Amino acid sequence: MDKKPSHPELTRQRREHAAALSQSCLSPRLDLTLSEALVLGLLRQGVKTYFTVLGHGSTEVGEVLRVYQEAGQVKVYGVRSEIEASHASAALRWVTSEKAAVVTSIGPGALQALAASLAPASDGLGVWYLFGDETTEDEGFNMQQVSKHEQGLFLQLAATLGRAYSLHTPLALATALQRGAVTVDHPTRPGPYYLFLPLNTQASWLSDFNLDELPEVQPLVLGAAAGDYACAAQWIREAERALVKVGGGGQDAGPELTVLLERTGGVLVHTPIATGCIPYAHPQNMTVGGSKGSLCGNYAMENADLLIAVGTRAVCQSDCSRTGYPNVKRVININADVDDATHYRHTLALVGDVRRTLGRLNEALGSEKRDQALWLNACAEKKMAWQSFKHQRVLNPILHDEYWGGPVLTQPAAIQIATDWAKARRAVCFFDAGDVQANGFQVVEDEHPGQTFTETGASYMGFAVSALLATGVASKPFYALALTGDGSFTMNPQILIDGTEHGACGCILLLDNGRMGAITGLQNDQYGQGFATWNTIRINYLAWTRAVPGLLALDGGRTPEMLMAALELAGKHTGLTLIHVPVYFGPNSLGGMGVYGRWNVGNWCEDVQNMRHTIGL
Repeated sequence: MDKKPSHPELTRQRREHAAALSQSCLSPRLDLTLSEALVLGLLRQGVKTYFTVLGHGSTEVGEVLRVYQEAGQVKVYGVRSEIEASHASAALRWVTSEKAAVVTSIGPGALQALAASLAPASDGLGVWYLFGDETTEDEGFNMQQVSKHEQGLFLQLAATLGRAYSLHTPLALATALQRGAVTVDHPTRPGPYYLFLPLNTQASWLSDFNLDELPEVQPLVLGAAAGDYACAAQWIREAERALVKVGGGGQDAGPELTVLLERTGGVLVHTPIATGCIPYAHPQNMTVGGSKGSLCGNYAMENADLLIAVGTRAVCQSDCSRTGYPNVKRVININADVDDATHYRHTLALVGDVRRTLGRLNEALGSEKRDQALWLNACAEKKMAWQSFKHQRVLNPILHDEYWGGPVLTQPAAIQIATDWAKARRAVCFFDAGDVQANGFQVVEDEHPGQTFTETGASYMGFAVSALLATGVASKPFYALALTGDGSFTMNPQILIDGTEHGACGCILLLDNGRMGAITGLQNDQYGQGFATWNTIRINYLAWTRAVPGLLALDGGRTPEMLMAALELAGKHTGLTLIHVPVYFGPNSLGGMGVYGRWNVGNWCEDVQNMRHTIGL
C-alpha cells in the first residue's frame, strides 16, 4: 500500500498486526508507520514496558502504544514526571534485568529525562529513551525546541552524555535500533540510549517494510584478560598488605573474590554500590571505604601496599579523590574498560571479563593459602572496633533534637531497625541520596548482592522513592523499602500518586530532619556554619499522604518500638505505605556514622590535591 490509510483504517491495521504478532503469524513485510515499526523493533529486543509522559511531541508513538497495549503486547504506565519515569526504568533494569523505555514529549520533558539519565549512565544500566524532537523540514521554531537558529541541538546535548540518534530519515530505523541494542545491552558497561523522534517523521509511511531489517539482541560474552598473570601473581606474593577494592563491576564475583582473598591473604573493601559482594560477616570483609567509609575499610585503604582493583571506576568518594591509598606501591587493575583499568600509576592492567579474569588470576596464584596474620589481625581489630562503634548507636537510638523540640530517633538507629526488618522479609532496599544514603551504606550488613540498591553513581535525589514504581510493573512483582530524607522525597513526590495508580508494593520510610542534612553537615565541617539548607516549618507529610486514596500513612513515632510497629503494619498493607519518622540532626556524634576519608571539595581542596600529587599514584 503506497498511500497511508485514514485513521480508522490505520487503527484497524495496527490491531491486525498486534493480533498476528500474538499468534506468531505476523507477515514479514508490512505497510506501517515509523512509530509502529519502532514499537515492533523494540519488542524484538525485549522491550515491553513503557513509562510515559506524553505530549504534543509524542502523540503518534502514544497511539501505537495504546493499540499494542490493548492487544497485550506492551504495558504502558503514564506517570507525572519524566524524572520519575527514568528512575523507575533504571530500577526495573537494576533489580529484575527487565528492559524499559521512557517516552517524553519535545523540549522540557526530554531535558528532564536526560538529566535523570545521569543515574543509569553512572551506574551502568541500559535504558531506552524516546524523545520527541523538532521537525526535519525546519519550517520555523517548533514549540519547546531549543530556541536557536541551529539544527539538532537536543541531539547534541544527548550525544554529550551518551549515545544518541535521530530518526531524521525513517528508513534508518534498523541502524538506530542496532546502535541502541549495543548500548543498552552492552556486556560490561550498558547505559542509556537516546532516540530522537522528529514530530513529522513519527507518522511517516513505510510501504512494504521488511521486518527482517529489525535487529535482534546479540548476546556478547567477553573472555578473560590477556595479560601477564605471572607478574600479577609475583606482585601479590611480594606484598605484605594486599587490598582488594571491589566496585559495581565486581559485585557478582563473590566466589572468585573469596578464593582470591584466601590465596592473597588480603582483605576486601567495597564501594557503596557493591555491598554484599561477599558476606558482611566474612572475616576479610572490611566493609565500605572512601570519603565516608568505615573505621576498618579506611584503615585497610590507608595501610595497604598492594591494591587489586576489581570492577571499580575510582569515583571520588570511593577512593578519597585519589588519596585513599597513600602506601600502595603497585596496582593490579581488573576491569573491562581500558580507561578504568589504567586509572592509577604503577598499574598492571588486566582488561577483560571480571569473573573470568579473577579465575585466571586465582589459577596463577595456585591453591596455597597465604599466611598474612599480622595484616589480617590488624584489620580484624579495626572491624571489631567498627562493630562496637555501630553497636553504640543501637544502644543509644534516641537523642534530643532542637528542630523537633524533644527526643527523636537517630538516623543510624532508624536505618538499622528498618533494614533488619526488610532483610527478615526479603524485601529490597533502595536508598535515596543524602544523609540517609551515607548512613545507610555504613549501616547495612548485606550477605549477597541484590539486597541493597544505593544509587551513588549520580546520587540523584528522589531516585529511591521513584524506584518503588518498579515493584508493581515487574513481571514478577517484589516488595521494596525506599529509605529517603525529606529533602530527597520532596524532589520526587509523584510516586504517591503514580505508585498507587500502578500497583506499587512497598514502603517509603521518610526520615525527616527538616533539612538536606548531608550538605548542612558538610558546611558545618568545612566552614563551621550551615547555610540555606534547611526549613523552619514542619511539613505534615502524613496529611499529604492521606490525600491519596489507597495509600497507607503511618506515624513511625520516636522510639524503636513505635517504628517497628509501623513497619509491621506496612508489611501487611497490599499497596504503598509512607511512614514518617522525625530524626535527629545535630552535633552529638551518636547521631551519625562519622566521616573517615578525604574529599576534594570546598576548602579541603588544596590539602587533598597536595596529598594526591605527593602520593603520585
